[in-house]
Parts: sequence; structure tokens; C-alpha cells
Amino acid sequence: MYGSLLNFPDSVFGDLERLRREFDDFFGQAGLPASIRSVAPGTFPALNIGNTPSSVEIYAFAPGLDPSKIDVTVDRGVLTIAGERPSVLPNDKDGQDGKVNVYSRERSGGSFRRAVSLPEDLDTAQVQASYRDGVLRVSIPRRASAQPRRIAIQ
Repeated sequence: MYGSLLNFPDSVFGDLERLRREFDDFFGQAGLPASIRSVAPGTFPALNIGNTPSSVEIYAFAPGLDPSKIDVTVDRGVLTIAGERPSVLPNDKDGQDGKVNVYSRERSGGSFRRAVSLPEDLDTAQVQASYRDGVLRVSIPRRASAQPRRIAIQ
């Protein structure tokens, strides 16, 4: 309901949003996380983390990677996803000794590392990871002792 008020260029809310962006630009806050649970925009790979009653599911969106070069580890309650994304630049087709001009580079390359703190009730000996269509899926089941169970009444 209130989101539409931000779209009017002459509204008070539009002016406040413009002022907030100017302050962010001036004080260097642009591109930083908005809260303690978020990360800076452009962090690679982007993660979706959720849970079910029986597991924790982590999806890392990492297109164009070789799955054999992605390192997934669990140590002391921390899941780490690490690897390297190759830098892809245009080839030198004109024979100018490797002189290639790049005018825009929106996809960064290089090594990456993401770490996720895990709940204590997970069975880290049963971690399963799969990579399909550019998405790494990591599934960690909960311990059987942490599962809710129905008690029969006698």
C-alpha cells in the first residue's frame, strides 16, 4: 500500500528516499549489508537457507562452475562453501599480443568462500550435496534424537 507513494517524484517520500541515497553515497554506506544477517550485494555465491522439520536445506546459486572444484566442508558447526570462478574475458582475435579492452565487467571472477553457522541439532555425518543447473544443494538432516516423536498413551 505505501510502496506506491515512493514512486511519485514530487512526493515527500520520494524526496526522503533521494536524501537517504545521497547520505549513503556521501558517507560510504552504499553496498554494505542492511542488517547483521545480510551480506553485501554481489556476494558470490548467493545463498538461500531454510529448514524443514527433518533437515536444513542450503541452496548456493553458482552457475558456470565445475562441481569437482567446489569444496564443501563442515567443521565445528560451520558449513563452508569455497571454490574459484574463472575469469572470462574476450579472446584476442586480432593478433594484438593480448591487448583486449574491457569496457564493462559485471561478472567477477576469482576465489570465493561462504560460511554458514549451523544449528546444533544437525547430523553432520549425513550431509548430502548435489550440483545441478548451476545450483548447489546441501541438505543436512537433523539428528533422530532431535526429531519430534509421538508418545503413545497407555
